[in-house]
Amino acid sequence: MSQREDLLVGAKKCLIEKGYSKTTARDIAAASGAHLASIGYHFGSKDNLMNTALLEASSEWGDAFEAAIRDAGPTTAENRTRLLLTSLFGTLPEHRDLMVASIQAFSHSQFDEGLRVTLAEGIIGGRRELAALILGVDSEEIDDGTVAGLGSMVYNLVTGYVLQYLVDPDSLPTVEQAMDGIRALLPREG
Repeated sequence: MSQREDLLVGAKKCLIEKGYSKTTARDIAAASGAHLASIGYHFGSKDNLMNTALLEASSEWGDAFEAAIRDAGPTTAENRTRLLLTSLFGTLPEHRDLMVASIQAFSHSQFDEGLRVTLAEGIIGGRRELAALILGVDSEEIDDGTVAGLGSMVYNLVTGYVLQYLVDPDSLPTVEQAMDGIRALLPREG
């Protein structure tokens, strides 16, 4: 691994063990085995490194959703939504610390313009990817209107369930209860 990759691994470890706001540059250097000065050389600042690590870790978690849905093969949007929720609910316990660090970063972004911009870009990308997963198409095929509509709705489902889980893990619905709730939003006419 390169020193840059070592720093990212160390920063991800610190995100999980110490959280976003409590991690220092020295913590990252110690966790990565890299020199303290290498943070500035490779990332410009500890904040840039932490932001990159947070986005990469979140993206890796999102890859689990994609794998669960893509492995199911051709299916309906409803079934892809069920698979997304199943994967989400199933992975929350193992990614709890990452989710706590993410919430800390969102809060901190109100005081850090660079972080706010980075997170905003990540949200747009996440919305596009989630819309593509639900529709069963490549993300390049998703237009801006679908990102704004479907993508943001699915993103809000995911983040809403993350927040509920962090506050009260036992309050999450079952996947079928969540699907019933989604279906109730748009009753079928007939």
